Amino acid sequence: MIRLSSRSVARYSSLTKPLKATTTRDTVFNQNAHGQVQKTPVGPRAKKMLAEGKPRMTRLSVDGPIECPLDSFQLLNSPLFNKGSAFTQEERTAFGLDALLPPQVNSLDEQVERAYQQLCYLKTPLAKNDFMTSLRVQNKVLFFALVSRHIRELVPIIYTPTEGDAIAAYSHRFRKPEGIFLDITEPDSVERRISTYGEDKDVDYIVVTDSEGILGIGDQGIGGIRIAISKLALMTLCAGIHPGRVMPVCLDVGTNNKKLARDELYMGNRFSRVRGKQYDEFVDKFIQAVKKRFPSAVLHFEDFGVSNARRVLDTYRDELPCFNDDIQGTGAVVMASLLAALKHTKRELKDTVVLVHGAGSAGLGIADQIVNHMVTRGLTLEDARSKIYLMDRRGLITNYLKDFTTPEQQAYAKDGQAWSDVNTTSLLEVVSRVKPTCLVGCSTQAGAFNKTIVQEMYKHNRRPIIFPLSNPTRLHEAVPEDLLRWTDYNALVATGSPFPPVDGFRISENNNCFSFPGIGLGAVLSRSTVITNTMISAAVDELADLSPLEDGNSKPGLLPPMEVIRDTSNKVATAVILQALKEGHARVEEEDVPDSPGTKVQVPRDFDGCLEWVKDQMWKPIYRPMVKVEHDPKFHSHQY
Repeated sequence: MIRLSSRSVARYSSLTKPLKATTTRDTVFNQNAHGQVQKTPVGPRAKKMLAEGKPRMTRLSVDGPIECPLDSFQLLNSPLFNKGSAFTQEERTAFGLDALLPPQVNSLDEQVERAYQQLCYLKTPLAKNDFMTSLRVQNKVLFFALVSRHIRELVPIIYTPTEGDAIAAYSHRFRKPEGIFLDITEPDSVERRISTYGEDKDVDYIVVTDSEGILGIGDQGIGGIRIAISKLALMTLCAGIHPGRVMPVCLDVGTNNKKLARDELYMGNRFSRVRGKQYDEFVDKFIQAVKKRFPSAVLHFEDFGVSNARRVLDTYRDELPCFNDDIQGTGAVVMASLLAALKHTKRELKDTVVLVHGAGSAGLGIADQIVNHMVTRGLTLEDARSKIYLMDRRGLITNYLKDFTTPEQQAYAKDGQAWSDVNTTSLLEVVSRVKPTCLVGCSTQAGAFNKTIVQEMYKHNRRPIIFPLSNPTRLHEAVPEDLLRWTDYNALVATGSPFPPVDGFRISENNNCFSFPGIGLGAVLSRSTVITNTMISAAVDELADLSPLEDGNSKPGLLPPMEVIRDTSNKVATAVILQALKEGHARVEEEDVPDSPGTKVQVPRDFDGCLEWVKDQMWKPIYRPMVKVEHDPKFHSHQY
């Protein structure tokens, strides 16, 4: 937001010359007919902050009062500005709210307690998900404050596994639209549609999905918009990305889900998924519109199908800062868990053998991230790939399956002749032959890691590393209690969904929320032109170093607990920023300090200094004092 120096503010309701700075959605300014800024701070805190005029380090600094161009019902209906019963008496008078609210002024703590009590009355996870959705579109601060204070309980409600059920029932439970819907039958409307969210640098982070591979439940058509919304909620919750500077996007390219297409309430296109040239041209129109309208935004691909996910990422990863969470985010968090487990058991990555059961986007992403790390540790690409074994529904991927697998899968193919004496469709026989250090499940085959298979692995590996990652919970390859019991509590386990502790052993969740928020925040704050493999590797190393495991004690778990996810994300982001600066991809130091034209932003090069710089720019779910300004469409964003 724009701040005035103390010398400039002799009177608090004043006219001053405008400052040239990019504005955020809740920090906007207004000029009168003479090109001057008029502001009226509301309440003593706002007056003090405006008078002090604390300088901002970058355009995303989030201290100070909020400038608000709304009043009355518009203000109460704005999820970004609304404080509900927490509006102060001065704010109620200034913004015409005193007749619209009960007389008692509540604190945010009191509002959180009230909302939590209401939530506790609800009996099912899906009902709680509905409640949280309603809260999110009413009051962003209250929503994120409530989740952050009950994070372990509520992340499974607003994200996996409950969000999968909400997505599947999207058209039946639809209440209020959120996000941007792009229709492949109207490809020329793409730029116009995304411009609805604002112009130029008004958006920092975009999550886009074509909804083909949603959370282990497959094609969900138009309902996929909710996975984009949920991922962005985690970007704010875990990494402090401003909730008004994000954009969820659904590419409606049809659906192959026949149940959806026949559902009379389904709200999306009912024809089969469009493939080939028409699909590629539609995606390209979207990418070019993003580059034109939001040149500083980071683009996050989410839940694209196997046939498109890697291909789309490879096509555009050198054109703009983009990232596929299913490939790179999953790979990063699994790699971090693996590194932590190896360090704890005093083993080397170069000696590690990994069997990935499930060779889709996530499985391949995990394999690629492990290979990237092995190469950085001195192995050749060929040697690294030789240590990774992939299985899909046809069994172990060998060169005999060349006609049934993708080129990306064939990069890991083994010599079929050498495996001619083994039933390569049997996970048990493959485990017996491979003797893996680490067994990874991305198959969505519930119970695939049974007692016989796990104990066969344990026979050859006394500290087996086992990651059943398939979502939702009902699709897990095994449950932690069984894995620990079958291995005399010697297995090092991390899962894809939350599980309770087992006899004092905390079960780490190999949830992408430990990786993608930090990577995304680092890319946003550094204004990186691309997101490189080495930037992701820097994130992996930092996350692995944050493991709470202790010498001789495996009970604390492989990854930090969810309760410190914000601190985890800001450290991961710091590692990403420093790597981007080192590689010359960061653009942030080309920008002016907002209140000092001609003075360039400087990022500290030491880790602790950079970490503090990162924290200064992370949005927090707190109510800030308000400054009243008049609405002007030339300056104020459309989306409040």
